[in-house]
Amino acid sequence: MTSSVNKHVAEHRKRLKQRGLVRIEVRAPKEDAGLLRDIAGALADPARAVQTRRLLHEHFNPYAGLGLKELLAAAPLDLELDFERPVDPPREIDW
Repeated sequence: MTSSVNKHVAEHRKRLKQRGLVRIEVRAPKEDAGLLRDIAGALADPARAVQTRRLLHEHFNPYAGLGLKELLAAAPLDLELDFERPVDPPREIDW
């Protein structure tokens, strides 16, 4: 590319960055290209972004934000886990 083209691309990417956007490249089957464009469009649309993010997070990461105890409790295991433990009284430390 010429330096003029590089300059314009850099300026364009700088404007995108200022708007909080990033450019990504995705490899996907040809038949999914339209679907991925629709998803990207929904995420970029302020009217649909919140609901789209929520649906995607629920589907692909249903345990996001849970702590270790909650993750273990939600795990499909046949274990009876007891997360309670006695609190030990503080001990004196010699300095």
